Amino acid sequence: MAAKERFHFIDQFRGLIGVMMALGHSNEYFNHIWYAFEFQDPFFGTPGQFGLRYMGYLCAPGFLIMNGAMVYWAYWRRRHGGAGDWATRWHFIERGLFLILIQMTWVNSAWSGFNSWRPLHWSIIACIGTAMVLLTFVITWRWQFRLALGALLIFGQHFLLQIPYSQKAWTHVPMQMFIDSGSFNLYPALPWFGMALVGSVMAHFWFEGWKSHAERSTKSMLIGVGLVALAVLLRLGRGYGNLTPWSEVGSWSFFLEQKYPPNTVHLVWFAGAVIFMVGLFCRISMHTNFLKPLGVIGRVPLFFYALHIPLLGIFTRRLGFFYREGAVLESFLGWVGLLAVMFPLAWAFGRLKQRSKNHFIQLI
Repeated sequence: MAAKERFHFIDQFRGLIGVMMALGHSNEYFNHIWYAFEFQDPFFGTPGQFGLRYMGYLCAPGFLIMNGAMVYWAYWRRRHGGAGDWATRWHFIERGLFLILIQMTWVNSAWSGFNSWRPLHWSIIACIGTAMVLLTFVITWRWQFRLALGALLIFGQHFLLQIPYSQKAWTHVPMQMFIDSGSFNLYPALPWFGMALVGSVMAHFWFEGWKSHAERSTKSMLIGVGLVALAVLLRLGRGYGNLTPWSEVGSWSFFLEQKYPPNTVHLVWFAGAVIFMVGLFCRISMHTNFLKPLGVIGRVPLFFYALHIPLLGIFTRRLGFFYREGAVLESFLGWVGLLAVMFPLAWAFGRLKQRSKNHFIQLI
């Protein structure tokens, strides 16, 4: 089977992550709950508010796992096309550094509608760039070794978070850069790099080891269910892998294992959810093209991310339209309007990128 043919379901899943992320960001700009929202102690007054926030928890794990999968696939595609090892690695190092630059310049300013700039804020795009750079150094390892390193980072996160440090000492910089979350970084590098490693391992099977859509689908969903079951068992234990307490099984608190920083339960839970959903998308693609429109966004995820944020920021914060004046309904309405603008732009840019040989356009 041609690589492009079996790649469609990955694009479609990346598109789903993109539209879910856009809904989460629309919620952040239109929903009044953000005036009182605390990352470490979130409160939700209604099931709608909880669902609107919780669905966004899938996005970061989805981004990092898909990033790892794409780096693996693209690395070997380039090598098989005749590119040298170092030239190929440098391609991804350059792209990773470009993502960090985009975070520190464009994205950090875009959140305010280009009204302010926090160049040292390190968020999801910079985290993806960091993971991409780190992945280049292990991309040729056998999948068993990459899996072992990823598991070590994910299952060791619980212990790394117990390293004591002072918020006022210099040690807070490396701790919050690599392990914990703080004022300048919500996405520490090591646990999320672990998720990118998981993606690179899954790519080995999605694109090489498993030879049919049926096999990819079934085995991905089984792995996903197994990981979610493991995360539930860890959550029930209330000890290892847990950062936040919960009242009863099925309660909001049971599902809200901490994301900033992520703990082992969060990472395992959503790694399972992502892998299961990729398998599900693969299964759906065997029978229908219903999900095809999502691929329009999934083929240009950075363009979609980098443009939809300033559109929201300018409309709400700079022009003063409905900034955090609504709730769930207004968040959905803002999301629909945003997608109506972004979908044709993503389609046009995807066509441009497909035809263009411009180096900058290819980086986006």
